[in-house]
Amino acid sequence: MEPGGSKSEPRYRRILLKLSGEALAGDNGSGISRQILSGIAEEIRDVQRLGVEVAVVIGAGNIFRGNLSESLGIERVTGDHMGMLGTVMNSLALQSTLENIGVQARVMCAFSMKEIAEPYIIRKALDHLSHGRVVIAAGGTGQPFFTTDTAASLRAVEIGADVLLKATRVDGVYTSDPEKDRSAKKIDAISYIEVLTGQLGIMDFTAVSLCMDNRLPIIVFNLFQRGSLKRIVAGEPVGTRIS
Repeated sequence: MEPGGSKSEPRYRRILLKLSGEALAGDNGSGISRQILSGIAEEIRDVQRLGVEVAVVIGAGNIFRGNLSESLGIERVTGDHMGMLGTVMNSLALQSTLENIGVQARVMCAFSMKEIAEPYIIRKALDHLSHGRVVIAAGGTGQPFFTTDTAASLRAVEIGADVLLKATRVDGVYTSDPEKDRSAKKIDAISYIEVLTGQLGIMDFTAVSLCMDNRLPIIVFNLFQRGSLKRIVAGEPVGTRIS
């Protein structure tokens, strides 16, 4: 669905929210912050109450990053598998937090973990969404050498999401790192090609290319500004739009 709903209706009916694992850690640097997790769950609840279907993909940087494996003497494939397991842990934490505030959620994993998560099957994911359940897609793509950004793009395309929402610590894309450069200027809108050729590091090449090929817009925003997710869904100009 293209943007353009009325003020009384959400602009987007189905969204995929991409969260980094580091975001869950807050100021701790690793592990999971209860305060951060609760805040994210409440933001999801608020947009779901508008009738929006919500899917989520979470990274695992707060637990283990596959690209750290070399420094530990672990082969890359094994390291990536460890990272995938980390995404399951984060997904289970979010599922439990959502359910504690009355939001039904299902963790669906790209590889078999039937004792604790459902297998990721597109039709089943769509069924959960249609019944008002948050789908948390864990395990990345299920294959090594792919980031959770790519997994988020893939899942968003598969479920027919209207937009991919990339949550970060800043309120959009800037000309340079705003945390290091005070002269950095925020970009309100940018094309896929400009992101790819400019090597802006917003998402990896494969993730952006997949969105471009399927005309799936990306919005980069700061989830930790309370109410930002709800404002995006309502159609307000929040963050940076990539299309």
